[in-house]
Amino acid sequence: MTDKKTLLLVDGSSYLYRAFHAMPDLRAVPGDPASPATGAIRGMINMLQVLRREVRADYGACIFDAPGKTFRDAWYPQYKANRSPMPDDLRSQVEPIHEVVKLLGWPVLCVPDIEADDVIGTLARTAAKQGVEVIVSSGDKDLSQLVDEHITIIDTMNGKKRDVAGVTAEFGVPPRLMVDYQTLVGDSVDNVPGVEKVGPKTAAKWLLEYGSLDGLIARAGEVKGQAGENLRKALDWLPQGKRLVTIRTDCELDGHVPGLPALDGIAIGPQQVDALKVFYDKYGFKSLVKTLEAHEVSPELIEENKQRRGPEGGTGLLEAPAADAAAKVSNLVYDTVLDWALFDRWMEKIEAAELVALDTETNSLDEVHAEIVGISFSVEPGEAAYVPLAHNYGDAPAQLPRDEVLARLRPWLEDGTKKKLGQHVKYDRHVFANHGIEVRGYAHDTMLQSYVLEVHKPHGLASLAERHLGRSGIDYEDLCGKGAHQISFSQVSIEKAAEYSCEDADQTLDVHLALWPRLQADDKLRFIYELEMASSEALYRVERNGVLIDAPTLAAQSNELGKRILALEQEAYELAGQPFNLGSPKQIGEVFFTKLGLPVVKKTPSGAPSTDEEVLEKLAEDFPLPAKILEHRGLSKLKGTYTDKLGQLAHPRSGRVHTHYAQAVAVTGRLSSNDPNLQNIPIRTPEGRRVREAFVAPAGSVIASSDYSQIELRIMAHISGDASLLRAFTEGIDVHRATAAEVFGLPVEQVSSEQRRYAKVINFGLIYGMSSFGLARNLGIETKAAASYIDRYFARYPGVKVYMDETKALAKQRGYVETVFGRRLYLPEINSPNGPRRGGAERAAINAPMQGTAADLIKLSMVKVQQVLDAERRRTKMIMQVHDELVFEVPEDEVEWVRTEIPRLMAGVAELKVPLLAEIGFGPNWDKAH
Repeated sequence: MTDKKTLLLVDGSSYLYRAFHAMPDLRAVPGDPASPATGAIRGMINMLQVLRREVRADYGACIFDAPGKTFRDAWYPQYKANRSPMPDDLRSQVEPIHEVVKLLGWPVLCVPDIEADDVIGTLARTAAKQGVEVIVSSGDKDLSQLVDEHITIIDTMNGKKRDVAGVTAEFGVPPRLMVDYQTLVGDSVDNVPGVEKVGPKTAAKWLLEYGSLDGLIARAGEVKGQAGENLRKALDWLPQGKRLVTIRTDCELDGHVPGLPALDGIAIGPQQVDALKVFYDKYGFKSLVKTLEAHEVSPELIEENKQRRGPEGGTGLLEAPAADAAAKVSNLVYDTVLDWALFDRWMEKIEAAELVALDTETNSLDEVHAEIVGISFSVEPGEAAYVPLAHNYGDAPAQLPRDEVLARLRPWLEDGTKKKLGQHVKYDRHVFANHGIEVRGYAHDTMLQSYVLEVHKPHGLASLAERHLGRSGIDYEDLCGKGAHQISFSQVSIEKAAEYSCEDADQTLDVHLALWPRLQADDKLRFIYELEMASSEALYRVERNGVLIDAPTLAAQSNELGKRILALEQEAYELAGQPFNLGSPKQIGEVFFTKLGLPVVKKTPSGAPSTDEEVLEKLAEDFPLPAKILEHRGLSKLKGTYTDKLGQLAHPRSGRVHTHYAQAVAVTGRLSSNDPNLQNIPIRTPEGRRVREAFVAPAGSVIASSDYSQIELRIMAHISGDASLLRAFTEGIDVHRATAAEVFGLPVEQVSSEQRRYAKVINFGLIYGMSSFGLARNLGIETKAAASYIDRYFARYPGVKVYMDETKALAKQRGYVETVFGRRLYLPEINSPNGPRRGGAERAAINAPMQGTAADLIKLSMVKVQQVLDAERRRTKMIMQVHDELVFEVPEDEVEWVRTEIPRLMAGVAELKVPLLAEIGFGPNWDKAH
């Protein structure tokens, strides 16, 4: 039994326009406007390479519109009459695009008198009838009418998939009704009128109610209102409109697709490497030439493909993705630099290169203390060099002196015009800074490229190389071991270290070549990537600055906490009537349920009564012992995590703590702080808040804390467009008091503090998808009363309800939601058959755009504030970022400037439908400033 075959059809006309608009104005001779335009050509190459890597297919073709009129022009002379002529710069690139697409291995179809959509429709339906699975790559929604159980539309530019379920979710009607839907809505791009003032919602509603366009026409007299009148006016036109929007699936293509019934004429072939080199050189694509040379595929692999696929699979590298081709990367040239002559040759290479992948090997993962053991470079795929500098095992060969090598590299490293690339560049910046070098010119970070494009996947280099290149590499633990037996990188043999480090630099460059075109092709994702790169720079500065810690204050707090923890133990023993281990779930269970007879709230999977945090909180509402245990746990964690350890983590010379901000962790775009975690200090208790007293300013300075006010509610107002929410924020009304007035039906001035508290819980609870049960529990009221509050809330804020419903529907269709600025937040469980998982994803779909937009805003603020501090040469330092808050160390003579300018800058980084508001406070320590 043979595997089912796949046909991949590329809507070339859609691709070339998207490539033209997505790419900058590239020229064959950079900077010379008189030389041929090449942006669309380069974009087309990028897009087809990505598609070939991501989609396996046995057959394929790239289909373009032929010049001149088609049969639809004869039917309707006004067809496409409103279309602007093709821009001259794009027209000049069409012929070279056809040429390079063929050289890349794709059959090119361009059939006179027939539109590309009709060629695609004919090929798709013909293949589907033969049992072939068909994938059409296009951003054109018109092709949705072709979708069925064998034909799927994909758009690799934005990850959208239009299968039967996807089309139904997106348009509100199944694919079989898409022609009728398009007839009613019309097509303004092609100048095909629909029914006047009938949009997508009305069209979908009619078709679902009447079953089809024919059913609707037969009962047109029943349709009421202005829409019904407009429908009846259009009855004579609708058959012609339907004829124009229907994609033909029976076109005569024999002269252009030899042997169409067997699909033999449209097998994807191998790249024509030699001809591609000539083409790339002609149009100035130097990096593509280098990529070709580094990734030439051996004849053995071609034969391997034939054997694996069988003779019916076509010729050669049919559709071999990177996972096949890159597994046999040939011509790797990895140099180990042990003398000045080779070093000088590599200096010439990196000085001349447009982009250099740079990687450091160090003796520590702690970036503030790490020292360089070696440095690697790659200037083109398959070529890299390692400069060992501090390997110190017994028989290590002589190495170039580290200080002198760094001195020679310094001008290039500190030159912002020399573009550099890395994987997690913030770490390498710290490492070089430890040697007194401020690296400038980092243009790209593959970790952040992956984070923006595929936030839900791993972003380590090994994962990226495997996923996008099909390349595996040497594992760090294979070199250094793990656990207690792990050795320092300085103890690794230079021979092995060179292979490992060269491979890292080489793969980093290779991954960049795979990911960067995808970012270039999407304006929104490119904006987010540029924001992440700028944030990396600002975060490096924040981490480098660190925050001064008052160790004696922490020691005093630890002493007090220790005494209170001991007292709590004694109080717990008295309540239990016996000593027991407050950290043992088993002993707690025996005391609670056997001795004291407390009610069992829930059970563990094994059937034993549970004593987890949720159970303790529930029991603590009625019994004193669980409350004592909760307090004991909280204080013990506070002492062990913060008051005991923060002082120990301070740098011995500066007395400052330098946290690490991880950018590529949270799917919402929020930062994660660790070693130590400064974002999760428990501030709901007086003891937790007091920890911030130990974050102090040096003599002559103060601490300033500036944070956004009610940022997620403001974002909800912006995204939902709800009139009442917008009015509250625009007029500066207390939004919780305004919500209480709406929900309880009172004038704002009569709202009590308790009603305001209820409204605050509702406002924030609904952002996080809280149910009536959750709200009831949070407020301590009946579920029925909570449901009534929610109903009244949505009645008063209908825009919020519409946003929630539409967002969930869109998330189900696309598999992701977006922030205001275009960051994508993927939801893998949004269509899960598992109810709780699906429910969790639906709640995340509502909240993630707000959390993600808040994360984008604080990053925009960090970047802007740091730029202004630098431009004005201020001595104020940004020292922490905690959720929606920026913390500064401010010289006393700059306090007034900071008081005015920082909130102004933060409020001005974006223009939403409601004003952003940042508030600032000052004090000798963080607690007093907040």
